[in-house]
Amino acid sequence: MNMRKNFGAKTWMYPLPVLIVGTYDENGNADAMNAAWGGIYDTDQVVLCLSSDHKTTKNIKAKKAFTVSFADAFHVAECDYLGIVSANKEPAKLKKAGFTVTKSAYVDAPTINELPVTLECVLVKFNEDGNVIGRIVNVSADEKVLGKNGAIDPAKLCPITFDPVNNSYIALGEKVGNAFSDGAKIK
Repeated sequence: MNMRKNFGAKTWMYPLPVLIVGTYDENGNADAMNAAWGGIYDTDQVVLCLSSDHKTTKNIKAKKAFTVSFADAFHVAECDYLGIVSANKEPAKLKKAGFTVTKSAYVDAPTINELPVTLECVLVKFNEDGNVIGRIVNVSADEKVLGKNGAIDPAKLCPITFDPVNNSYIALGEKVGNAFSDGAKIK
């Protein structure tokens, strides 16, 4: 019989996406931060758990828009840097990370050119806990991460997940099954 070890209440979740949140400030300067606590909120919405002192949070309040890009295995150091350095202290952190941006055609927020998949969102609200709720108005993907079927190929994207237990990043991408069909074999 396997034994289990109890760890108590921890913020451990697998997989935990590494989300790069892009915004513009009131002067049109681009910023981005690494946010580990976020995900899908509803069929067309995302939720981000950001503290109020982040420059990104202030920018979202000012511009009512943001982008969410997925960190990938090809930009681990750059994406990690965006999480350990505050734009409140280093306004040029995007440039220092080696990232360039293009203004989204759908929302008043930047798309990071080097990160190939981006959710372009408008602010819906800050909920009672202060979490950011955004509506996805467009998903853009660089053609280099598209498969033969024209959809995003996770193996080409090579998104990473944050491992909060060991403070590491893990690459995702291996297909292990077929959603909504493999379970039908058990019926």
